[in-house]
Amino acid sequence: MSTVWTLKVLGLGVALSLSLELLGWLFGRLRNGKTRNEVLFFPSKVACVEHIFSPTSPRFCSCSLPHGVETSFSHLLRSVMSASTSLDLCVFSFSNTDLCRAVLALHRRGVTIRVLTDKNYSAITGSQIGVLRKAGICARWHRSCVHMHHKFVVVDGRLLITGSLNWTLTAVQNNMENILITEEPDLVKPFIKEFHRLWEGNDPAQYHNSVSLHEDRFTTVK
Repeated sequence: MSTVWTLKVLGLGVALSLSLELLGWLFGRLRNGKTRNEVLFFPSKVACVEHIFSPTSPRFCSCSLPHGVETSFSHLLRSVMSASTSLDLCVFSFSNTDLCRAVLALHRRGVTIRVLTDKNYSAITGSQIGVLRKAGICARWHRSCVHMHHKFVVVDGRLLITGSLNWTLTAVQNNMENILITEEPDLVKPFIKEFHRLWEGNDPAQYHNSVSLHEDRFTTVK
């Protein structure tokens, strides 16, 4: 009986040990899979970002910028380019060519992209909105008399990128700016709702229909 009891105790100890290891593994998995929350500050260090656009290319970049350096801007680029199905971009000013390259690369991958921007700033010198439209990306501008001053991106309907940063070279390299990157559903959902409201409210078809209706009324009164 004593031998049997000893074996039972040993078996229980082994089972307990395995259970603790399993719990530790599960805890680690949950900890590693926690909701993403990240804050980036600018201005960003200036470094080469070619490796982000061509991560598998053996070609060596010969530019004079530092290589292999992770910066606030490289984190932003990676977050934008993590999109696999959709990218909803709402930004006041967009003239940064590397961010434009990122959006174009996503477009070529088949990611559905929608862009909302300010009407006045969409046509300034250096704006990349025309480049995106020429590539076939759907872009709308806010038609209100007030500025569309938002700066946020929703990636795949799950990841929010927002803050004070305009998508310009000056903002990235020279200004004191901030960006919050989060997967918190309670934060992401209101931005999805706001984008949808602005997107539907600035549908060119609705604008043309309202203009036609106004002209018909004017003609009738005349």
